[in-house]
Amino acid sequence: MRFGLFDWLDRGPGTLAEQYELRLRMLEYADQAGYWCYQLAEHHGTPLGLAPSPSVFLAAAAQRTRRIRLGTLVYIVPLYHPLRLAAEICMLDQLTGGRLELGVGRGSSMFELQMMALDPAETRDRYQEAMDVVLTALTAGRVTYSGRYYAYDDCRLELEPVQRPYPPLWYPTSNPDTIPWVAQQGYNTLWSFNTPTPAEVRRRIDIYKENLPQARENPRRVNPHVAEPTYGVVRKVFVADTDAEAYRVGREALARFSDNFTFLWRAHNGGQQFIENLADYDDCLERGVLFAGSPATIRERLTEFLDGTGANYFGAVFAWGSLTAEQAMRSMALFTEQVVPAFRAKELV
Repeated sequence: MRFGLFDWLDRGPGTLAEQYELRLRMLEYADQAGYWCYQLAEHHGTPLGLAPSPSVFLAAAAQRTRRIRLGTLVYIVPLYHPLRLAAEICMLDQLTGGRLELGVGRGSSMFELQMMALDPAETRDRYQEAMDVVLTALTAGRVTYSGRYYAYDDCRLELEPVQRPYPPLWYPTSNPDTIPWVAQQGYNTLWSFNTPTPAEVRRRIDIYKENLPQARENPRRVNPHVAEPTYGVVRKVFVADTDAEAYRVGREALARFSDNFTFLWRAHNGGQQFIENLADYDDCLERGVLFAGSPATIRERLTEFLDGTGANYFGAVFAWGSLTAEQAMRSMALFTEQVVPAFRAKELV
């Protein structure tokens, strides 16, 4: 079991500069504490995401860390010029010293795609064409390609990544029907809190693992250099000295996060399922949508959750909603010092 950090970088207390600095402080701590990876979402036009350019933030993070891996989850590939994206990937892999994890996707919000003048109906084909170009550029350094959306005649990529043939690829999905394809392609993957119950997380991980052997037989799989794929879960976490404090602060934080997460859906009078999924704080705790409590409570609930899902990776979200910088840093320290060691000891038994 590996532990890492996930981040929407949703709007919380303080200025934008203070929000960015908090994440960089958290990354410095995580780097020293031995967390495996930090992964950042990309969103546009919504308080859910204050890092519309993941490359910019990860470049800053690369200068404040030395060991923790840094990743996008995800680059919304249809929004990028493929050759420029390939060049940015090379730059980040060089700046991180080969620590980049490369999450890619088509975009989960039709409203954000439309805001960026992209037809959601085109994203599947655009994604596939763009990824063909990006992976060819990263692997061979030159691209000749003729597609519906992109065409190149012996275009040269001057840069190259540290990791060969390219950084490990991730493709998260909330659609169960997509999971066999994700596994057969050899992608690493994560499931967010939109997967409603631990039992449903387990079902989807089982589907992934059942299809994973086909990746080894697929000569066109995207991660031929990844021996053991990562498949895990992302959950918001708030640890306090007592259950009562965690309950009180976590309830307030979830209300703010819910407003951030559903902002565009509410603006377009839709997304009732997302709104309802975050509406009842007690129900969210019960279903493992988030974890809030004292270190002892978190240890117990998280052990039960991870044992039940079969995940091999846990991405904790420590800064979310209305949590202050002090609350987020304290929560992260308590989790690191009093929760993670229990899992390390369990692995040694």
